Amino acid sequence: MTLAWRHLPRALCLPPGTPKRCPSLNLGVFWTSVTKLGLHTKPRMPPCDFIPERYQSLAYNRILDIHKQHLSPMVTAYFQKPLLLHQGHMEWLFDSEGNRYLDFFSGIVTVSVGHCHPKVNAAAQKQLGRLWHTSAVFFHPQIHEYAEKLSSLLPEPLKVIFLTNSGSEANDLAMLMARAHSNNTDIISFRGAYHGCSPYTLGLTNVGTFKMELSSGAGCQATMCPDVFRGPWGGSHCRDSPVQTVRKCSCAPDSCQAKDQYIEQFKDTLNTTVAKSIAGFFAEPIQGVNGVVQYPKGFLKEAFELVRERGGVCIADEVQTGFGRLGSHFWGFQSHGVLPDIVTMAKGIGNGFPMAAVVTTPEIAKSLEKRFLHFNTFGGNPMACAIGSAVLGVIKEDCLQENSQEVGTYMLLKFAKLRDEFEIVGDVRGKGLMIGIEMVKDKMSRQPLPREEVNQIHEDCKHMGLLIGRGGIFSQTFRIAPPMCITKPEVDFAVEVFHSALIQHMERRAK
Repeated sequence: MTLAWRHLPRALCLPPGTPKRCPSLNLGVFWTSVTKLGLHTKPRMPPCDFIPERYQSLAYNRILDIHKQHLSPMVTAYFQKPLLLHQGHMEWLFDSEGNRYLDFFSGIVTVSVGHCHPKVNAAAQKQLGRLWHTSAVFFHPQIHEYAEKLSSLLPEPLKVIFLTNSGSEANDLAMLMARAHSNNTDIISFRGAYHGCSPYTLGLTNVGTFKMELSSGAGCQATMCPDVFRGPWGGSHCRDSPVQTVRKCSCAPDSCQAKDQYIEQFKDTLNTTVAKSIAGFFAEPIQGVNGVVQYPKGFLKEAFELVRERGGVCIADEVQTGFGRLGSHFWGFQSHGVLPDIVTMAKGIGNGFPMAAVVTTPEIAKSLEKRFLHFNTFGGNPMACAIGSAVLGVIKEDCLQENSQEVGTYMLLKFAKLRDEFEIVGDVRGKGLMIGIEMVKDKMSRQPLPREEVNQIHEDCKHMGLLIGRGGIFSQTFRIAPPMCITKPEVDFAVEVFHSALIQHMERRAK
C-alpha cells in the first residue's frame, strides 16, 4: 500500500507544513526493541504502513566471514555491530532481524525521493523488460528525453550534458574540461572539500583520511575553507541559514567582514601557490563530508570573479546539494547568486541508482571535443535515464523541494534548541534537508568532542531507531540528510531521539 499524499499531481499538492498522515497500526510487528536504555522511555516511533518481507538470506555470522575474507578491508561500516539491512520503503529501513529504522542519512545523501519509491520502481521495472544497454554508439529515446528534462532545470548557457556513473567520474571529467578549455593546469579547492576518491579527484579532496602517501592529483591546490564556526572569522550574521553560529560578529546586513577576510586568504592562494593563469576552482555549495559547512554570504560570488580574472572556470559540485535538497533552490549554486561554468551532479540524481552528470556550456564542450574523444560505455544507459526521468517527475509531483524547505527549516530550528540546551552541541547549521550538528568539548574552546564519545551518541540513536551520518575532519559532526519525503512527525521523533541520546551521554559523563 502506498500513501496517497505522496503521489498527488502538483496542482493537488498539500500546502507546505500540512501533516501527511499514516494509518494507525500495531507497531509490534514492525519494531523489535534492540535494548532497554536504563530508566529512560524510548521515544515512540511514528507509524509505517509497510510490512517488510521476512529475511531469508545469509546468516549474520556468515555475512561477517565473507566480508572479512573477500571484501575491502577498509573499516567503513557504522556501529560496533554493523547493520545488516534487508529492505527499504520511503524514509524507512528494515534490518535482517525485522527492526525498523528512520533513515536520516539517505545512504550518504543519495536517496532523494525515498527508498523504493513506487513510481521510480515502476519506471525501472518497465525499462528492465524493454532494454538495459546500448552504449553511446546507438541512440535510444530515454537519454534524449532525460537530457531535455534535465537541461530545462538549468539556466543558460548550461545546456550540454555528459552522463557518467558516479560523482567521482563526473568530477574527473569536469577537471579535464577545465584544463582543456583553459589550457592551464592548476585547480583550487577548499580544505575540507570532498570531490571523490579517484586518482584525479584525490587532489581536490582535502580530508586527511582520504589522502595517501603516494603521488596523486597533480596540479591541485587547497585554499582555506571559509568556515564561519570553526575558522578564524565569522559570527551571528554570516551564513545563509535560518540558524546562525553563536559566535558574535559586527557585520552589517549588507556587508560581511568574515567574507572579506576569507576573500583575502583566497587572494593569497592565487598570489602564492598557483600559476598566474589557472584552470579552475571547485566548490560544493555546502560542504558535505566536512560536516555541512557553510560559507559567508557573498563569498562564492567574489571568489568566482577572481578565478575568472585568472582565466579559470568555476565548477559547482552539486553531488550532495542538488535536486531540491536545500529547499530554497533546486541547485545549491543558485542560493549563492552565482552561475558556474560547469556543474557536476550524482547521488540524488538516480535515488540510489548509479548515475551522474556533468553539465556545461557549448563553448567548454567544444574545447573538450577538440582535445580528445570522450566516451563512457555505461554513461546514459537506458536504465539510468529511465530512472533519472522518474526521479525528476517525483520531485515535481510530490512537491519535494517545497517539502525540503518547509520540513527542513522546521527541523533545523528544533535541533537549534538542543544547541542552546547542551554545552557539547557547538553548532547547528544547514539549509533544507542538509543539516550538520557539530559536537564539541565546550562552546568556548570549540574543540571536537572525542570520537569515542561521539560514537556512543551515534550508537544510542541507532538503538532507538534513528540512523544519522557522520562528518567533519575529526568525525565530530552528525550529518542529517533524510529522504526528501520526510514529514514533521518523523522529525519530532528524530529530535526526541537525539535529545534522549544527549541526556544519556551527559549522565554517563557525570558518572
